[in-house]
Amino acid sequence: MDVQAEEKNEAAGGTAALGTADIHRILEALPHRYPFLMVDKIVGIEGDKRAVGIKNVSANEPHFQGHFPNNPVMPGVLILEGMAQTAGTICLLGRPDDGPPSIVYFMTIDKAKFRRPVVPGDVLEYHMTQISKRRNMWWFRGEAKVDGQLVAEAEVGAMIGQGDRK
Repeated sequence: MDVQAEEKNEAAGGTAALGTADIHRILEALPHRYPFLMVDKIVGIEGDKRAVGIKNVSANEPHFQGHFPNNPVMPGVLILEGMAQTAGTICLLGRPDDGPPSIVYFMTIDKAKFRRPVVPGDVLEYHMTQISKRRNMWWFRGEAKVDGQLVAEAEVGAMIGQGDRK
C-alpha cells in the first residue's frame, strides 16, 4: 500500500494493515529535538523490517539560512540523518519496554548517492528496508523520494545501546 493510499484508508476510518508513528511516538523513541529532528511521521511500519518516514520540508528551518541563501537546498547529510532516524525509530518501537532505557546510535553509512536537490515545500519520504539484523545492530537500505522520484539513497547501520532517556 503506498503512503497516500494508507493515509486515505486511515482518514476514511479504515483499518490500516501497517503501523504508524505520529510525532509523539517518534519523540518518545528518539532523543532528537528541533532543529535536529528530521522525521515528522512514520507510516507503513512492518515491525523492524520496513517503514516510510515523512519529513515536511519547510523554508523556516535554520539550515536554509546558510545552505544556500536565495537558493535553499536541504543538506544531503540531513537527508541521510532522516533515513537513520526513521530506521532507528522502528528499531526502538519494536523493543520491549521492560528493560533499561534504550538509545539508537547511527553506526555506518555506505553507498550514499544524491540524485536531485530537496527544497522547501517538498514532502520527503524515507523508504527504509531492513537488510540485516544481528543482536543489537541493524542495517537498512534507504531511498529518499519526493513525489515518487528518487532524490537520495544509502545503506545505514544502527546500534541500540543503553542511554539516559530522562
